[in-house]
Formats: sequence, C-alpha cells, structure tokens
Amino acid sequence: MTANVIERYPELSLAMDRHVNGSADSCYGPRALARHVAAAPVTPSEHLVAEARALLAAIGAETAAADGSGRRPTIDVMSERSRNLPRRSCLSVPGSSPRFLEKAPSVLADMTFIDLEDSVAPLEKQSAREKAIDAIRDLSWDDRVLCVRVNGWATRWTYGDVIEVVGGSGDRLDEVMLPKTQSAAEVIALDLLLTQVELNSGLPAGHIGIEAQIETARGLINVEEICAASRRLEAIVFGPADFSASIEMPVLTGGVQIGQYPGDHFHYVFSKILVAGRANGIQVIDGPFLKIREPELFRDYCRRAHILGYDGKWALHPDQVAILNEVFSPTQEQFDRAWAILDAYKEATERQGKGAVMFGEEMIDEASRKMAIKFVSRGERGGLKRSEQREP
Repeated sequence: MTANVIERYPELSLAMDRHVNGSADSCYGPRALARHVAAAPVTPSEHLVAEARALLAAIGAETAAADGSGRRPTIDVMSERSRNLPRRSCLSVPGSSPRFLEKAPSVLADMTFIDLEDSVAPLEKQSAREKAIDAIRDLSWDDRVLCVRVNGWATRWTYGDVIEVVGGSGDRLDEVMLPKTQSAAEVIALDLLLTQVELNSGLPAGHIGIEAQIETARGLINVEEICAASRRLEAIVFGPADFSASIEMPVLTGGVQIGQYPGDHFHYVFSKILVAGRANGIQVIDGPFLKIREPELFRDYCRRAHILGYDGKWALHPDQVAILNEVFSPTQEQFDRAWAILDAYKEATERQGKGAVMFGEEMIDEASRKMAIKFVSRGERGGLKRSEQREP
C-alpha cells in the first residue's frame, strides 16, 4: 500500500523530499508521510486533498525557482517575530463583523485571530476576507500575535482565504491557523501554498507561521506527525467542540466540564496534544469555553489547562481575557523564587563544584533548574521583572 501511494503521487513525494531536506526514509520524509496516508481509510474528500497536495507540489517548482536555482528558498528562521511571544489569551474575532474587528485592538489579549471559519456564515465567507485584510492593514495591533483562521482543507474556501488574505495583508499578519487538521500532509500543503504566496506578494520567505487545530479523532491520532510537519508551526490548538462531535460524545456544549463524568473527560486528549507539542518545541493552546457568562467556571477550567502545562487558552469574549492573563502567568512570588533557584544552582555548580544543593528546606538539582527556567521564561513573556533579590 505504501508503494502504491508513492507511485500514485510522485510529485508529492519529491516535494516532501525538498521540503524537509532529508532522505526519503527520514522520519519526516515522503515514505513516512506515505505510510501515514496508507494507514488511513480513504474517503472522497481525502482523495481531493491528496490531489491538491500533488498539484501544489507540481507547480511549486515553477514559482519557487524565481531565483533561477530550481530549488525552493532556504529558510533559516521561520516566523521569527511571533514564535516566542506569549499566547496566554487568544481572542477570537469574527471576520464578518466590522464592529468586533474595530474593538479587538483595544482588548489586551496576547494574541488575536480573525476568524474566517465557524463564526462566519457561508454566504459571508468571501466578503469577510476583505474585511479581515482592511482590519489587519488599517488598525493598530500593538505587538501582539496577529493571526487569521482560514477554512479547512475539506471546504472550497481554503486556497482563496490564504491567497487573498495573506497576499493582501502586508507584513503585519503573523500566522495562519488551520482548523480541523487531520494529517501532517495537510500542514505541508499549507506550507507550500504559503511559500508561493510569500514569493508573489513580496513577503520574506518563512514570514507566516502556522497554528494547527486538533478537532477530530483522526487529528488526535496523528498529532505527533502534525506537530513535526513544518518549521512554520508555532502552536498546536485543541478544539473541544468539534472534537466532541467527532468522537460522538453525548454533550451539546463543548469545552466545559461534564459533571456526570467521574474525572476529567478530556485528560487523555489534553496530555497527548501537550506532549506532542512540547516534543516539537511549539506552544500548546486550549480552545474555547462557551459559557461566557460564568467567569468562575471559566477560571476553574483555565487552571486545569495551566496546571498541565498549557501556554494559554482562547477567549470568546473580552471579559475572559483578563482571567486568562492572570491564570497563565506566574505570580511575582513564583517568578522571584524561580530566579533565586537559578542563582543558587549556578553558585553550587560553578563555584562549589556541586550537582545538588539545599535551597531553604528543599534540595535542588538540574531538574530544578529546568523547571525554574520555564517559570522565568513564562514570566518574562508576560512582562514580569525581578523584584529586589532576597535570601531564600
């Protein structure tokens, strides 16, 4: 079956070789991707996606050879500006609503994404693109991460969303979010398309990052490959509502706790997505909480994701943003203590020649240093500064 897939889509195989600059048998090479495709049941929609990938690969050689070399551009740093910015609060804004778009820059979210997918009615899809472009170009977005969520590959709007919005928004747009991502090949297809759009619109190669959403059973099965699919990936996002529908969970409201279940019904899902993201060095984000008028329930749900190690969560309403920024930031006390641990460990290892040392009532070692670095990094991304140094 693997040989059949490679044989049927030779252009895709070659494009993947060029994409990863590795061998055909590498863990990110075409045969690994082909094994992934071969293992999945093939539906008509997947046939269409496969044909689209092959077409993108075939025409990619022409546009990517603009420098005369016949090779795709070499990209050393992908989406450098936004990759390490905080995403404690990720505000969703409907792309079809001028009123909400105009208000969005005044909401102090770490990241704002203009939605062209679920919050936009089918008849408004194309007109929303122009509204999104105008908002990106004309409004003042400070230094937050700015993203647009396009429609997924199973729809007829994806390529138009990418070509029109990315090509028309200038260099202020940081990312494209791909919903309902089911395979690594879908991320690669978006990467190839973005490369062409950047080339034709005068953007630097690799300027646009990607966030991928896990919203289906198939996407969860393939999340490790998805997180490793492209150097453009900056974050992996869990979409609880569509995921609940995908696995036929008997609920009508996604993204909230189910009181009848003895535990956290999404714990496995959260952990699997988190590990895949961390293994590939990208941020991990929880999706929306739909009961926007219940702030304490929202805060409790935020703590759940934060304790596991998630970087942030979506906000569907401006009132949710302040809660997110609070919950997903270290306290000043935690931030200062993390710095003190780093100082004590440096003193022990560099001046005393010790691998472990007492810090107050606690023994600290290399593992303690790694945990402290994470607290410092998150605190600095959230704007914290070290207080006056004190003894532990």
